[in-house]
Amino acid sequence: MSGGGGCWRSRQPPQEEPRASSLPSIPNPFPELCSPSNSPILSSPALGQGPPREGTSHVVKVFGEDGACRSLEASAGTTARQLCETLVRRTRALHDHSWALVELHQHLALERCLEDHESVVEVQSSWAPGADSRFVFRKNFAKYELFRSTAQSLFPEVMVSSCLEANKSMAHSELIQNFLNSGSCPEVQGFLQLREAGRKVWKRFHFSLRRSGLYYSTKGTSKDPRHLQYFADLTESNIYYVTQGKKLYGTPTEFGFCIKPHKVRSGVKGLKLLCSEDEQSRSCWMAAFRLFKYGMQLYRNYQQAQARLSQPPWIGPTPLRSVSDNALVAMDFSGCTGRVIENPNEVLTAALEEAQAWRKKTTHRYSLPAACHSSPLSAAIHRTQPWFHGRISREDTQQLMGRQGLVDGVFLVRESQRNPKGFVLSLCHLQRIKHYLILPSEEEGRLYFTMDDGQTRFADLIQLVEFHQINRGILPCKLRHYCTCVAL
Repeated sequence: MSGGGGCWRSRQPPQEEPRASSLPSIPNPFPELCSPSNSPILSSPALGQGPPREGTSHVVKVFGEDGACRSLEASAGTTARQLCETLVRRTRALHDHSWALVELHQHLALERCLEDHESVVEVQSSWAPGADSRFVFRKNFAKYELFRSTAQSLFPEVMVSSCLEANKSMAHSELIQNFLNSGSCPEVQGFLQLREAGRKVWKRFHFSLRRSGLYYSTKGTSKDPRHLQYFADLTESNIYYVTQGKKLYGTPTEFGFCIKPHKVRSGVKGLKLLCSEDEQSRSCWMAAFRLFKYGMQLYRNYQQAQARLSQPPWIGPTPLRSVSDNALVAMDFSGCTGRVIENPNEVLTAALEEAQAWRKKTTHRYSLPAACHSSPLSAAIHRTQPWFHGRISREDTQQLMGRQGLVDGVFLVRESQRNPKGFVLSLCHLQRIKHYLILPSEEEGRLYFTMDDGQTRFADLIQLVEFHQINRGILPCKLRHYCTCVAL
């Protein structure tokens, strides 16, 4: 891009994807001319008319976090990952493997993240006719925490003590990594509250997850076979988070979860309701259940997601990111007509020049006179950022971040409800959400923002966020993942 300005232009190969539904919303006036067996609407598995059939298309409705809905046509083999990739392209969202399709049963206050390989139509066919179940498209940053360097933190030593006893020469982190690399699950144990069948009474039992299934002890923490009671077949069940446990089920804490057998289509009867003491314990059990049920398939899903992100956008059947990111190619407009830059070294040079140009613009913005700093545009520039959520309450913030995964570094910025001129940085660390007040201040006519009484100053909220994405500063960890909601 020598001698001229660089630019990026989209180059996307043809692709196959679930299609947006164009089916009419009015009933068929001539039903006798249309066989129900050939109609994707009348034979939709969502109506409870049997398992999905190969070769037929099915209507799948997906909701956004704002309540908006989009209808898609999908084949029986369409996976959750394929549907997410379609929605990422349609919404122009930045693609990464954190996007997820969530199965939500509103009347039961249950939700779970579908695994990448699961058939969307098959899951939909398991819903009861007329139930208010739905799919929601959202971020889930905890989806692949199992396979990151901090995975051992998901399995506290006290909950895998029996494994440590059997492998005394092995460190805790090494032991957990060995289990994950082999696609197997460590034996997990700990106390859980259990709701008795047909009653609203909760009792505390010591549970153990073994290779043969989930058990609880009828006598304290005894592991004697005489005292172990078989509790659930996890291979024939799905595990859900309970989102309104205290209100709907009277859970002792907010950390409830549920084992829902496949044969249970609707109603509370047949649900196995459990409750943890804290979020760390619940996360451990949920991670162990996923490993127990899917094993190496989870790791293969993770590897495939990583491979898609590292693959060049012009190779493969589908682009990996929206038009605003990896689906762009380098262009040189120094001549009379633009040309695609094919040489990798030239592409790197173009990217470095472009980055340097942006640095100069950023430096210029921070060195502007005071009058420019206080302009309406400068004061409101953060409103264009995906991590800024405006005037939402602390409670709504807790719920949003909880839904998108309580992993270290998840954050958002919002307006302060107590201080009309201030802002709040909400950050997750060690599965807890902390809130940091950001206050504006003026010195010699210049406006700046600070979280530490002026010791560290930032020209605007964008500079504050960018700094803490690279430096921890006064925070317990760096900013890693921003909470965002896309409109469908």
